[in-house]
Amino acid sequence: MQLAVSIRKKLGTFHFAAEFDLIGQRIGLFGPSGSGKSTLMHLLAGLLRPDSGSIRLDSTVLFDSTRGINLRPEQRRIGVVFQHSHLFPHMNVRRNLLYGWRRIPESDRHFEPESIIEVLHLGHLLDRGVNLLSGGERQRVALGRTLLSCPRLILMDEPLSGLDESLKFQIMPYLNTVFSRFGIPLLFISHSLLEMRLMTEQVLVVDHGEIKRRIVTEELAQSAWGAPGQAYVNLLRLGRPQPQGDLWRYQWGDAGLVLTEHAEQEENIFELDARDILLFKRHPEATSARNLLSCTVRKLFTVGNRVRVELQCGTQPLIVEIVPESMRELGLEENKEVVAVIKASAFRGLL
Repeated sequence: MQLAVSIRKKLGTFHFAAEFDLIGQRIGLFGPSGSGKSTLMHLLAGLLRPDSGSIRLDSTVLFDSTRGINLRPEQRRIGVVFQHSHLFPHMNVRRNLLYGWRRIPESDRHFEPESIIEVLHLGHLLDRGVNLLSGGERQRVALGRTLLSCPRLILMDEPLSGLDESLKFQIMPYLNTVFSRFGIPLLFISHSLLEMRLMTEQVLVVDHGEIKRRIVTEELAQSAWGAPGQAYVNLLRLGRPQPQGDLWRYQWGDAGLVLTEHAEQEENIFELDARDILLFKRHPEATSARNLLSCTVRKLFTVGNRVRVELQCGTQPLIVEIVPESMRELGLEENKEVVAVIKASAFRGLL
């Protein structure tokens, strides 16, 4: 997807301006509440008209104030999933899902309803009234309905903020599977850095009505580390576990990790706090920790009384947080080899 935007909009005393030209499949809009994220979403979807400027999606001009072009929302073929599902209460799940699909030309139907129903695990819910669904089920139905309108781009406006933490992490595997399998571009709006890291590849940072910068998602996460009270959390994508005694062994790149937690998916995501990793000059003779990784120091970054150590552990990166005194005692410098030691209980499963 290529999205080129140069627009201005005034809403009362709030002034919004966006100027960017980006290419990608999973884009994030990140910023605090009131920064202008939802305003941009409404402008892209055609729910608000810019005061001036232009919007182009791939080769299609959606809006151009100088040429008098302003495509209606249904002409733009941009799907929107809101924080609240906005399902039709008088229709069951099946009729909600097929509402948009039945209204688009056959030439624009790029996949069949059965494929979406299968991926989102909605088959057992088709005849159920939407008022009888859980919050997570409602969001899956809303996503399915949007997908079946066969859009060229999907906008998701804080779709997880109304769910508790456990429901969020139940929904995310469905989202990732859908966007990987069907290849539909995604613009994901959130003020949660964790959601950005799990759902996007690059991010537009929005603040005070402006696009402040465009950045790779993981670089955004690392840049936030220097803020007071912010610790870095590694997100590790691990394969399906195999039993190892009373514990579980997961594949991580070309290495294995031993965890206390058991997960069922083909791919599982775990959090590992950078402060929960110990560094040694060489392999310790004995330790209660189950994970000893040979790594190479790539970079060192100091902020106040903390040091971020960026490691390369085989094919995988890992970030460790230590204090300056530890850095000096270990003689850490770029390209130095160290051993990272991690307890099996230090990992927290997300997906």
